[in-house]
Amino acid sequence: MPALPALKGVFFITGTDTEVGKTWVSCRLLERAREAGLSCYGLKPVAAGCEETPEGLRNDDAVNLMAASSVQLPYDVVNPVALKAAIAPHIAAQQEGRRITLAQLAGYVRGAISSHPADLILVEGAGGWRVPLNDHEMLAGLAVELSLPVIQVVGMKLGCINHAILTAEAVQADGLRYTGTVANCFGDMDVREENLLTLRQHLPGAFTVI
Repeated sequence: MPALPALKGVFFITGTDTEVGKTWVSCRLLERAREAGLSCYGLKPVAAGCEETPEGLRNDDAVNLMAASSVQLPYDVVNPVALKAAIAPHIAAQQEGRRITLAQLAGYVRGAISSHPADLILVEGAGGWRVPLNDHEMLAGLAVELSLPVIQVVGMKLGCINHAILTAEAVQADGLRYTGTVANCFGDMDVREENLLTLRQHLPGAFTVI
């Protein structure tokens, strides 16, 4: 696997879709930071698809981020909004009689960042860029509210070019810096190299293939 960059700063991690490897890539970035001697941790502000444990609801993505981090935080700081059903967060919240707002999430993330400074902090989204939180707010608004540069994970499969370019355009239309792309080659794909070349030509920022 090609080496990932040892980043510094606070970044928002989004993806072309769900199940494209956002958490896997985030963990590799955190591990790279640790190898470079940097302090780092990941946050998963909203996680749908949590299991009951003796310690409370736990989400695999959040647990994996914690394992890859050098700064150890309480679970509730890493994943303040834990929802049981593995469905769209706003629907999972409705089923539980809860309402998620950007103000809540921004407060959680700001609190974590101010209380636990680190060289690298990754704030991982849920699903893709346009994921609703409630009737009128999107999770992308969290990155906007916090003015975070964005890294997109592209799951290399049929249809990814359209999804990746639309996501990059949406990030920039929301006034944020599109830092770069990590192309996650997690399975067989016809003409993958040609697809990678097309993505390189059309996406701004750095481009890494893993």
